[in-house]
Amino acid sequence: MSFVVERLRSGFGVSVFPGISPLHSSQKPNWDYHVEVQAFSARLQENFSMELLKTAFVNPCYLQAEQKRRQDLGLDSEVTALVLKANTKLSAQGADFSKSFLNDWCRASFPNLPNEGVESIVGHLTSLEVVTYVAKNLGMDDLTMSADFPLPDDVLHATFMAVIGALHESSGAQRTGFFIRDFLVSQMIGKELFDIWTVKNPMGLLVEELTQRNVPPPEPRLIRSAGSSTVLPLYFVGLYSDKTFLSQGPGETLTEAEDEAARVALRRLYGYTQNCKPFDFSPQQNHQKVLTSAVGSS
Repeated sequence: MSFVVERLRSGFGVSVFPGISPLHSSQKPNWDYHVEVQAFSARLQENFSMELLKTAFVNPCYLQAEQKRRQDLGLDSEVTALVLKANTKLSAQGADFSKSFLNDWCRASFPNLPNEGVESIVGHLTSLEVVTYVAKNLGMDDLTMSADFPLPDDVLHATFMAVIGALHESSGAQRTGFFIRDFLVSQMIGKELFDIWTVKNPMGLLVEELTQRNVPPPEPRLIRSAGSSTVLPLYFVGLYSDKTFLSQGPGETLTEAEDEAARVALRRLYGYTQNCKPFDFSPQQNHQKVLTSAVGSS
């Protein structure tokens, strides 16, 4: 865990005073873009190709806006042609590798989790909200070349994926897997499974899971209740399978209590409980098994 904290400390945010329009860092005095890109690589303790890393920060919208600006100034397009490349290819490579790695990591870590759950976790970890949060805290918004500022979330998301693509091209799949583990998988800490994966009918899903395992279907029983005649009732429902206790859950109605008890039982079946073994974020040499299996199939 300390290894992840050390890497996360390398990130920084941008504070904006109320009423003052924010400025991109490149518009501030004494800004050396090449040095800042090198410092970014050093902070992350990664060995990037500088050419690829710089390309990862160049979004197509920036190239289009810059080309238009030069045309509006009447500059000769052949003489002043841009030598920069867009990060489109790197972004696509990074997104594909991230989804593949996270999918394999999730299946290796939670082998009993069904496809819908895996897809929900992968979708959460690669979502705009999570990726842009991580990217901003790593200072990527200061280096990203975009036509708009403040940066749109989709541009920052594409930039982050392009950085992953650049790392994959520079250092290979294993180092990229560790990067994704440290900065994306770590966003799972403290997350509840069914806050990520929305299940509309948990009791129905539990019945399906138990049927696949040749286990008798669950039977709900009211264990205890309080304030049933007030505006704030509370019910506890237990689930039993052939006289075997499965789980219990609270709710303001019997239906809510049954659904919560079903969620508790599903978490136990999937190995995603509050007291389950925590994710391993120790230094790389101490935990090769899960990452190696994930990278190997990516």
